[in-house]
Amino acid sequence: PFWVKPFISVAQAAQENLVETFWLAFTAVEAMGGSKVMVTKEKAKPDNPEEMRVSEKHFVFGNPTKGPWPEGLQVCIFANGCFWGSEKGIWRLPGGGIYTTAVGYAGGFTANPTYQQVCDGVTGHTEAVQVVFDPARISLVDILRWFWQSHDPTTYMSQGNDAGTQYRSALYYMDDDQRQLFEASKTAYEAALKKAGKGLGNKIETEIQAASDFKQAFFYAEDYHQQYLAKPGARPYCSAQPQEVHLPPFQSWAPEELQERYAPKLDEGFWEKHGPKLHCVIRSPNEPIEWS
Repeated sequence: PFWVKPFISVAQAAQENLVETFWLAFTAVEAMGGSKVMVTKEKAKPDNPEEMRVSEKHFVFGNPTKGPWPEGLQVCIFANGCFWGSEKGIWRLPGGGIYTTAVGYAGGFTANPTYQQVCDGVTGHTEAVQVVFDPARISLVDILRWFWQSHDPTTYMSQGNDAGTQYRSALYYMDDDQRQLFEASKTAYEAALKKAGKGLGNKIETEIQAASDFKQAFFYAEDYHQQYLAKPGARPYCSAQPQEVHLPPFQSWAPEELQERYAPKLDEGFWEKHGPKLHCVIRSPNEPIEWS
């Protein structure tokens, strides 16, 4: 049910000495039912002076959570509902190509926002995931396919029982290749959803913007949110609404000049067996999926 997510254990809160955790536990209705009206830049909360402190190492992989990144790695930033499940789905992709993941806030106006502020709708951010990956081992298109298939992108400012601007679907591109792939895949997936008669809405509502449009593309969330579903005592919550509709074949929608460079690494067999389904991330182990 929608009220499960906020109830992180009091023991965890006491152990980590986090005021935000206590706030999260006692404001369930407000956090889950936020405003669907975006705050304007002029009315957004002023910047917070201090960056969020997070663990140096990824809880599952042990790799660094912050850059600079090793040479050759790339970054993808997306949002598709509650970031707990969104992050776990990505870190479980096989092949060793996911170097690290983090949850945070993107697409807003306020620097260094807190979870409380984001849920209050006063910063303009959405709950987001930053993925650092090795394109030699996993394609951006594999990550993009998981993004589309793991939620219902036709719902406006919401996902499942979670409503508010912080739950909007979004992709923030780092370069023109990403922009082209994001936009082309959106068109293809919208057509696939319509053909299958799936999706609560009539069209995809996903926001696609340049990361450079913002003062900073991604701000880290509080440490207790990082890799949350892998931690002892975590509440098994995920609001995502996968429609079980496959993204059409890559060659049918990708720009011709990008097809060789971004060809998928994961075959159709993987998607048939491990493609996103309702609550799949909370029913799955924390380790990456084994697939060859």
